[in-house]
Amino acid sequence: MTIYGVALLAICTLIGVGLGDLLGMALHVKANVGGVGIAMVLLISARVWLSHRGALSAGIKLGTEFWATMYIPIVVAMAAQQNVLSAASGGPMVVIAAVLTVGACAGVVALISRIDKGEKP
Repeated sequence: MTIYGVALLAICTLIGVGLGDLLGMALHVKANVGGVGIAMVLLISARVWLSHRGALSAGIKLGTEFWATMYIPIVVAMAAQQNVLSAASGGPMVVIAAVLTVGACAGVVALISRIDKGEKP
């Protein structure tokens, strides 16, 4: 039944938000740190685990796929907006983190492009 997939999503979301809140408290941040990402990783892991055990029924698959296409992108966008608004009040640390992130991404892309060398299968 589709409701089992929705229940799986709800459980993963609750666990992810709880862990994100705990991580925020541990880092002394008054925000949920990575709760939506943790929930998504848990949902993916649960689906893979159920699939390997042969317990991933069509209903669970349908329920999680429906919400993955409708709900998760909306929640990620809302969480990203909330995190940006919270971080913007943090001062220059936001700019430093942004510059370091962009630099790290550029470095990884350059590294991958040198490793790949454009070979076609």
